[in-house]
Amino acid sequence: MPDDAAQRSHAGEAREVKRASPKLLDSGTLAEFWVRPDAQNPRLTQHVQGVDQDGQPIETPVVIERPLTIFLNDQEIVTAMTVNDYPEYLAVGFLLNQNMLHADDVIEGVDYDDELEVAVVRTRRATNYEEKLRKRTRTSGCAQGTVFGDIMESFDRIVLPKDTEIRTSWLYALTRKINQTPSLYLEAGAIHGCVLCQEDRPLIYMEDVGRHNAVDKIAGYMFRHGIAAADKIFYTTGRLTSEMVIKTVQMGIPILASRSGFTAWGVELARQADLTLIGRAKGRRFMALSGEHRIVRDTDPSEVAAEDPKYQRKGSRDA
Repeated sequence: MPDDAAQRSHAGEAREVKRASPKLLDSGTLAEFWVRPDAQNPRLTQHVQGVDQDGQPIETPVVIERPLTIFLNDQEIVTAMTVNDYPEYLAVGFLLNQNMLHADDVIEGVDYDDELEVAVVRTRRATNYEEKLRKRTRTSGCAQGTVFGDIMESFDRIVLPKDTEIRTSWLYALTRKINQTPSLYLEAGAIHGCVLCQEDRPLIYMEDVGRHNAVDKIAGYMFRHGIAAADKIFYTTGRLTSEMVIKTVQMGIPILASRSGFTAWGVELARQADLTLIGRAKGRRFMALSGEHRIVRDTDPSEVAAEDPKYQRKGSRDA
């Protein structure tokens, strides 16, 4: 814990964050949903009173935002607004996706102080990013995501595996399972979701007020548990922006899919990296604008059920 935080902390309040382990079925196959949203967690939502369009009193759940200040060793890096359900994974994933942690770094511990809302990632390697912290580019992500100026240098060197495939039967199954899973979005809205998948199995489902936070939590989980990326599919409920493409490529995941649409730069970067980019995946419909060679069409779209209106998200239509 940095000195100033330690002086303000009560004894024993800083704790090493425990990690949830990946789960296997008896057959050795990866089980679904190692991590999923806890829509009933009282720390994540609160009920607020108001009035509706007719002036009638209403009470509705809303998502709670909290600040999380991330330290790398003794250096303060950033304060993020987050639901703060997985501070360890968010801290580690953020540092990874900003190239402040390296693939071969040894993390000696991650301490989280709930009262101070501080997460400290401690590494064996000495670190100092004072110069790098001066160079930031604000992204289009909700909650003001940032990408540091030298990230594209590593992006250009990444080679994604070409033989990973996504079967259309898997895509249809994933969109159905993810959309119907109880979540903070279905409970209160105003939140983004990201899911790490393998074939037709959703494995890690994270939500947050900014989609970049949800991505970072998954990246942190993968790093802490040594989860391979080459055979995975990344799914997001949000737009396929440049930031989403960059972070997916940085994690080494060759396929990115979304319910939502694309930005031009997101498509350009996906094509540059040979990332399979699938958007507007709702019901039986989807479109791919990059990396089409990984798609295996093993299902007749006419045989796929239309999306149930009960689970349609904002702006969702199944034409």
